[in-house]
Amino acid sequence: MNTTRHIIIFALTLFVFTNCKAQNNTKMTKNTTIENKIDSLLKIMTIEEKVGQMNQYNGFWDVTGPAPEGGSAEQKYAHLRKGWVGSMLSVRGVKEVRAVQKIAVEETRLGIPLIIGFDVIHGYKTLSPIPLAEAASWDLEAIKKSASVAAAEAAASGINWTFGPMVDIGRDARWGRVMEGAGEDPFLGSKIAVARVHGFQGDDLSATNTIAACAKHFAAYGFAEAGKEYNTVDIGTSTLHNVVLPPFKAAVDAGVSTLMNSFNELNGVPVTGSSYLQRDILKGKWGFEGFVISDWASIFEMISWGHAKDKREAAKIAAIAGSDMDMEGNVYVQELAQLVKDGVVEEAIIDDAVRRILRVKFELGLFEDPYRYCDEAREKETIGNPAHHEAVLDMAKKSIVLLKNDNQLLPLKKEGQKIALMGDLANDKSSPLGSWRIASDDETGVSVLEGMQAYTGNTLTYVRGAEVATEKTTFLQEIQFNTTDTSGFAEAIAVAKTVDVVVMVLGEYGFQSGEGRSRTDLQLPGVQQELLEAVYEVNPNIVLVLNNGRPLAISWADEHIPTIVEAWQLGTQTGNAVAQVLYGDYNPSGKLPMTFPRNVGQVPIYYNFKNTGRPVDKDDNVFWSHYSDVKKTPLYPFGHGLSYTNFSYSDLELNGNTFALEDDVKVSVNITNTGELDGKEVVQLYIRDLVGSVTRPVKELKGFELVEIKAGETKTISFTLNKETLGFYDNNGDFIIEPGDFKVFVGGSSISVLETDFVLE
Repeated sequence: MNTTRHIIIFALTLFVFTNCKAQNNTKMTKNTTIENKIDSLLKIMTIEEKVGQMNQYNGFWDVTGPAPEGGSAEQKYAHLRKGWVGSMLSVRGVKEVRAVQKIAVEETRLGIPLIIGFDVIHGYKTLSPIPLAEAASWDLEAIKKSASVAAAEAAASGINWTFGPMVDIGRDARWGRVMEGAGEDPFLGSKIAVARVHGFQGDDLSATNTIAACAKHFAAYGFAEAGKEYNTVDIGTSTLHNVVLPPFKAAVDAGVSTLMNSFNELNGVPVTGSSYLQRDILKGKWGFEGFVISDWASIFEMISWGHAKDKREAAKIAAIAGSDMDMEGNVYVQELAQLVKDGVVEEAIIDDAVRRILRVKFELGLFEDPYRYCDEAREKETIGNPAHHEAVLDMAKKSIVLLKNDNQLLPLKKEGQKIALMGDLANDKSSPLGSWRIASDDETGVSVLEGMQAYTGNTLTYVRGAEVATEKTTFLQEIQFNTTDTSGFAEAIAVAKTVDVVVMVLGEYGFQSGEGRSRTDLQLPGVQQELLEAVYEVNPNIVLVLNNGRPLAISWADEHIPTIVEAWQLGTQTGNAVAQVLYGDYNPSGKLPMTFPRNVGQVPIYYNFKNTGRPVDKDDNVFWSHYSDVKKTPLYPFGHGLSYTNFSYSDLELNGNTFALEDDVKVSVNITNTGELDGKEVVQLYIRDLVGSVTRPVKELKGFELVEIKAGETKTISFTLNKETLGFYDNNGDFIIEPGDFKVFVGGSSISVLETDFVLE
């Protein structure tokens, strides 16, 4: 069998190179060469082998041990040896990947290599901040670098494909997976999607330090009703085209190799079976040439949705709709070949899916060298490289947002202060790693206590106060929170009375946000709020450091606590990043990528809302758009974030007052650092299209620039608005630009400082 396989592959390679050897070494030639190879390979594949390429299995046995016996593992192993598996996920480490790849390459008839996938969400072994935290940096180069570090470590461990970035827009903090995305805004989300795709894939997908990216979840997963995981989605076409789809389009334009569809339904159709999304828009209108993978068993789950009566029908619907690979659903491998033989599904549909999958494998260089990602020396050298720790520390510092600093408790003095550090999370080395830390190890994060202990000029006392969780936390199980034990409060109160400043690290445990972690209460969990209030009673000089994976409802803290720092879950270097910001060795510059609500009743809340027909109280009565029990404004708006210095904005100017539709509108503004410290500011540009054939939001982010300004310095920042930024999608999904009146807003948050206007004719 091995001899036959080698003859087939040798003949295939020789045929292609002979027919292409006279051509120039251009991208077009390379693409033609790959397509010719795929054509030749498809001709010699059986229908079962083709369907096999569309089948992905999770790791199902110890691949370095004996063959599995009995049950589904034995059947999957048989499929692997027959060439009926195109990809595996959750197999990691060079020894393991080499072992499973060897079966595919050396024991099957055609020797087609596997593509090895893994959830590399915000790092591999060395972890960056969770993606929502990274988005708070608004630093596209740093985000790109973070993804490249993750790619390098994953690739060194034998992995060549990540299920990231998640580019779902998230407006509802109840939904746990907001931690995995870039927040609520499609413009910022699109920019970050491109940065992450470029970071993962680099300039050469076949390089041994890059991996294929996967934009997910296509589409509208972030709009699950009530923020409840896996729930239905019911949104209008305007929201779909103007909010949900732009980050996916940006990822496709950036060359993303794959997309993943999602668990939700849209317009009554599970998106795994949506031809409109996958065929009409993605592969048709956008011209996407990569492949689409289902989310875990989402093809099979169309049965539970009531959209397919059995596996056979589910396979037919998904394949015809354009779902190219079945992740651990056991649907395609069991049903699809027979559907083709019965004439129910055209083989051309299968060929198209397989072509897309093989294309990515060729682009990864797996046919040239199936073991190119299997170098133990490179694995040892790359994993945990000191340069990677430096990169994730830099990313972590840039992700921190200073929400409040009323009494200038920060930065802390470096000597002469008595400081109490409190909170279970302050001395936790696992929680700050975040939810998606599958390849990392517990207890490998730098705790805030460790970071603070690096500064020796002050007297530091640590008090736990109260535990957060009462049982060991895991990725798969619900967290059991301490809701009754306040026995540690007395010690915390006693210590608080004796110190100058209390730093309290409170928030969510790392596994409390993420997939399957929807919440209806966005306040501090357990007894942490009680602890905060008890300490405040005896010492109001509190610096509240939040560890969390989503916006929280902290209205009490905002009203009482003078200084609040949003420190998310910052990954491996959490403690060092937090300490360096608290002590002023790094001046915070982060800005919120999601709105913080006053309470959960405001959720979903977001800055780019519609004006409604009754936006204000004009007649001094109740008949206007508002709540009767809370302000309708957010606690902290999108784009908000302070610094240890101050910035003032002035001289907002345009290059005219009236413009043609094709003209560029030039915007300039002066920004001055009026404080005593050097600092960075994210200058944000928003517009409002006052009248449209489809109603437009009250504000839309259309530009931003992260700029460093020395104390006392003034800089002029310029932006350009054009038809791409002034237009929008109509309800048919067509991009249009309309004449009319526009407003321009510039400032340090979505609550902008300066405003002007212009007319498009």
